[in-house]
Amino acid sequence: MTTTPLFPGLDGLMTLSRREGVDIRPTLLRVLTDLYVQASKHTTDEERQFVELTSRLIDQVDDATRAAVRARLAIYPNAPDETLRKLGLKPIDPEPSVPVAREIPPPVVPAQPGPLSEAQLRMQANLSMQPKDAAEIHDMFFRASASERALILHNLAETPLRASARIPASRASRAVETLEMAAFATDVENFTLEIGETLILSSRVAAQVVNDPGGEPLACAARALDMPSAVFQRVLLFLRPEIGTSVHHVYRLSRLYDRLSERSALVMLAAWRGSTMAVTRAKYRPALHDDDRQRARITPAQTRLITQPGAGIVVRTGSKG
Repeated sequence: MTTTPLFPGLDGLMTLSRREGVDIRPTLLRVLTDLYVQASKHTTDEERQFVELTSRLIDQVDDATRAAVRARLAIYPNAPDETLRKLGLKPIDPEPSVPVAREIPPPVVPAQPGPLSEAQLRMQANLSMQPKDAAEIHDMFFRASASERALILHNLAETPLRASARIPASRASRAVETLEMAAFATDVENFTLEIGETLILSSRVAAQVVNDPGGEPLACAARALDMPSAVFQRVLLFLRPEIGTSVHHVYRLSRLYDRLSERSALVMLAAWRGSTMAVTRAKYRPALHDDDRQRARITPAQTRLITQPGAGIVVRTGSKG
């Protein structure tokens, strides 16, 4: 699928939505709708792309997600007519004399035989993340803008993907103290090393998290460690001058950190760890079983002449003939 400037990086989510066992189509539909209603006007190509993407998802999501999207588009003045009709809404009249949308019916929830047990609740958020899927989420997050990253983190809290286990409290507490001291000393190298060791990240991913210019990955890492908000603000002020000298940047990241849920941070942590496995598999791809056999097939066979004992007569020459 060709990615346009309206929805950069969402081709990875489209790929995940078609995979078996990982149903994030409700999350994808919410993200697309939130991104679309942020702008007051759209070009013809942007509207066409939004209609094409949402038309395939509206019929495949649950009633609760469909109702939430219907509510967002019902009050948006420039919603596409085709999408409104698919949601059961009337197209908006430039000079309406009556309400443009019918009353939204409550979502139909199937009757439950009883309250869900603790095991059933855990199973709802227990879908393993494959390395390729983790790499797609990792790349999509680092390519997104600041507003798109905030939406992705907000919607990760509702995905059924399995989150990483919490860091033990004693280990996290020691790491927070070490990270704060490294930030005061502007020691980015030791700060990155501690992040990688505590969160079990490769050196490549740890450096990408710490050195990202936006700062949202650093907020995820700090939330996974349950770092206090005041400590996180001090880290922002002292660790990297390009962030600490911007009041707007520090204020924006502080607000994002206060609203960031622990589950979103742990799901993103699982994606970072899984992306390392995908890179490792790609690196050692030529050493797999069929490659060696394929190379062996194209090697020309060499003919060796073997003489068995006694198979030939040895002629000796001498003075007597």
